[in-house]
Amino acid sequence: MSSIPVRPDSPAATAGLEKADRILERTEFTPVTKQKLRKLEAVECVRLKRGSASQNLGFASHPFILCGLPVKKPAPGVLLHERRNGQFQLQVTGHPNYGLPWGQDRLVPIFLATLAVRQQRQTITFRSAAEMLDTFGMQQGGSQYRRLLGAFQRVFGATIFFGSDAQRDKAAVIHQVRFNFMAEARIWYSRDPGQQNLPGDCQNTIVLSEEFYREIQSHPIPADLEAAKALASSPAVLDLYMWLSYRCFAARGEERIPLFGGFGLVNQLGSAAYARPRKFREQLERWLDLVRVMWPECPAFISPDRRAIIVKRAYAIRPAGSNHVCA
Repeated sequence: MSSIPVRPDSPAATAGLEKADRILERTEFTPVTKQKLRKLEAVECVRLKRGSASQNLGFASHPFILCGLPVKKPAPGVLLHERRNGQFQLQVTGHPNYGLPWGQDRLVPIFLATLAVRQQRQTITFRSAAEMLDTFGMQQGGSQYRRLLGAFQRVFGATIFFGSDAQRDKAAVIHQVRFNFMAEARIWYSRDPGQQNLPGDCQNTIVLSEEFYREIQSHPIPADLEAAKALASSPAVLDLYMWLSYRCFAARGEERIPLFGGFGLVNQLGSAAYARPRKFREQLERWLDLVRVMWPECPAFISPDRRAIIVKRAYAIRPAGSNHVCA
């Protein structure tokens, strides 16, 4: 693999560059297993497609870029998840029978948003569950199909509250919306993992809720599906990657986002709150290392005072035919 930049406060900064395989040695991709090899192949695919500006483009919705879903499985009986990003607040209420969406369930909204943008309609269709599993590099088999069905049930049953407040001319302006992801879903499930196509003209059909479809149409956030595939089993890192993709693109220069406090990064991502700031910083360093494996030029690093993350304007999604990576 080629060399990639490191954060300014890294021990490797004196040399200026650090080998990708050395980063991988100290991240979640170890030890050497078949799973690691698949991830390395996915990483290589991400970097090759990004280098040639031929990324496989998907889409995500604005609320779930700004605020993440739970990373780990909530405790039994916990049906409310809350996150905040500046003036934006997200509340997710789980269905009492299915619980809150968590972990890899966050791939379902990305899949739905991508199909809605590609098909340009509120009622979306796809031939088989294998299509979604393949989109995100998930192994195909009976257990994975059942897991996918459970994810759709949790996402379908969840109620989303997303609100924003702003100060305009000394008067508070509040915009709030409550919605479900889907209004109707007909998903075929075969107990035979080898049956990838449905009989006859049957198709999986999902009718997105009016509110979710309108949000996707109004604010479609481009996403690198190959990167999502590589990070599918690391939902916290996927959240950070998606957040940085959007935040760096929207940055007007060098910007500082606090790590802690009411508007801090720790309250935006889907990860559980950390008891001590030092633990969150250590975890964030590891996540940033993995993001740089996918996106070597990512201009994000923890500030010297260790209280904020610094970002600059850059493109995680390169325009077709582009030879530049940063604005």
